[in-house]
Amino acid sequence: MSLRASTSQTIGPYLRIGLEWMQIEELAPRGVAGERVTIRGRIVDGDGRPVNDAGVEIWQANSHGRYASPEDKQAKPLEPAFRGYGRSLTDDEGAFRFSTIKPGRVPGAGESVQAPHLSVTIFMRGLLKQLMTRMYFPADPANATDPVLGDFEDMYLDTFRFISIGVIMSSPVVDHGKVYVGSMDGNLYTIE
Repeated sequence: MSLRASTSQTIGPYLRIGLEWMQIEELAPRGVAGERVTIRGRIVDGDGRPVNDAGVEIWQANSHGRYASPEDKQAKPLEPAFRGYGRSLTDDEGAFRFSTIKPGRVPGAGESVQAPHLSVTIFMRGLLKQLMTRMYFPADPANATDPVLGDFEDMYLDTFRFISIGVIMSSPVVDHGKVYVGSMDGNLYTIE
């Protein structure tokens, strides 16, 4: 018997076909408390071509700062209609969108409190692992005291749209700028 590892594969090209029935782009139906926001973006490769078979997932707290999870035991309101999780598949132009609410602040390490943010995961062809990042809300006063953002120089706080975690390479950008995402296949992708 051989203990040789089997070959690895990327997640494409059938991402859209396999996950289309699982799209959740509306996270907060009518009646859910909070400031309504629409998250829109495009995923393009290093040559500016749309990536038409990517999946973008978000996970977030509700407007009170509580996650829609049995693991979150905070004494904050839980709204049963709020999903807290969404998945959008890119179209032919590489576009994705979510309709949700701005999340509340959640506990961080120790006694810290995190600024409102969404956890973002990106799946696409050529990746052996998904890309994970966070999306913060520009000019939110809580960004100044966020434990993650606190590690960055003050001059970057209002210009970061995404902060990297793991294999993402991020660049300080203005609100309508681009974020560059490096992948294991050697390509450079951007989120506009």
